[in-house]
Amino acid sequence: MSSNNLYSLGLQDHDRLNNELGGGIPRGSIVLIEGDYGAGKSAMSQRFSYGLCETNHSVTLLSTELTIRGFIDQMHSLSYGVEEHLLNERLLFLHADVDSGTRQITAPTDDADDGQRKELLNRLMQAEAMWKADVIIIDTFDAILRNDPTFEALVRQNEERQAALEIISFFRDLVTQGKVVVLTVDPSTVDEDAIGPFRAIADVFMELQMVEVGNDVRRNISVKRFAGMGEQVGDSIGYSVRADAGIVIESRSVA
Repeated sequence: MSSNNLYSLGLQDHDRLNNELGGGIPRGSIVLIEGDYGAGKSAMSQRFSYGLCETNHSVTLLSTELTIRGFIDQMHSLSYGVEEHLLNERLLFLHADVDSGTRQITAPTDDADDGQRKELLNRLMQAEAMWKADVIIIDTFDAILRNDPTFEALVRQNEERQAALEIISFFRDLVTQGKVVVLTVDPSTVDEDAIGPFRAIADVFMELQMVEVGNDVRRNISVKRFAGMGEQVGDSIGYSVRADAGIVIESRSVA
């Protein structure tokens, strides 16, 4: 595949992530990154953001956890100096103020509470400025699903798949314009029927795994699907997250 069809993740002199993923993320694709709490989803989304900006792509990063101050501090701790990209508006950082609560989909306690809560997905899709970038990253998408009262109502009616398909249609319209949408998800916090449609339509689907080996915790990117790849992409990529280094690709992988 021509490099014109890929958004390079850059930083070849810093780590080997771009090479391990075949030269970048295909244009016009939906990328799903799954992992349990602590697996490194946020670090991976931050690495994607910084590398894409370094290769002159515009990025929107929506975080449900970090404020702008926390984001800049986190990027510094990973040696990703992001201020220039923020100042020249190559990177748009947004904080989604949601109440994660118990990290589960739960019904509102009463109608008044339901009325006060934001319809997050609807507001998200209407936020035109965030969708102008080449790449839009939502970290973590499950927090928005869990805290949207309309989505919750459909869950209570066992209509999770219908709700998911409406969101997917919106994303599909975006990727037909050549944009990339990256979603990070903790699968333990959402119903299987809610996350299943996103797995099914993702052009790129990666699972971040953690395995205890002795006293060490080894991390692994399990590549479940990679449509439109450039060079060959392996199905298992060992990595670590290090202070002052960020994402580091390891020579070993987790079986």
